[in-house]
Amino acid sequence: MLYDNLLREAEHLGIDTYEKPMSPRNKGLYGDNIIWINKMIPTRVEKACALGEELGHHHTSYGDILDQSDVCARKQELRARQWAYWRLVPLTEIVRAYKARVSGRHEIAEFIGVTEAFLQDSIDRYREKYGLFVVLDKQYTVYLDPLGVAELFPES
Repeated sequence: MLYDNLLREAEHLGIDTYEKPMSPRNKGLYGDNIIWINKMIPTRVEKACALGEELGHHHTSYGDILDQSDVCARKQELRARQWAYWRLVPLTEIVRAYKARVSGRHEIAEFIGVTEAFLQDSIDRYREKYGLFVVLDKQYTVYLDPLGVAELFPES
């Protein structure tokens, strides 16, 4: 379902998306408002993660960044991944999983619609940005290590 939503988002942005066989090391590529997703990726969940990152390139990258020995190219790659983390695994989705009584990384990843590795990478990035926890809307504390959510109750 997430993959289909991202495909619609790409179409809305005027981006053509194609699946084609690619080298196993390439999950996707973006250039000139075209996204190619590796047709050999076995699951739609993995394809959603790849498509999210390529949409991140649309929103954050410019020029040819294929040479990852270049510092600017690596920074743009990180920005695109970060965009995908924020878009596919917003902290509000972790709270929504908590409210649905979903527990464990595997189940949370399945609930959100991403791979467990993508969920972990997202959490790692959030931890780099916020530290061990972040408070959302003065209602929830999302703990990033270990992963968990605590509901805050208003003072009476």
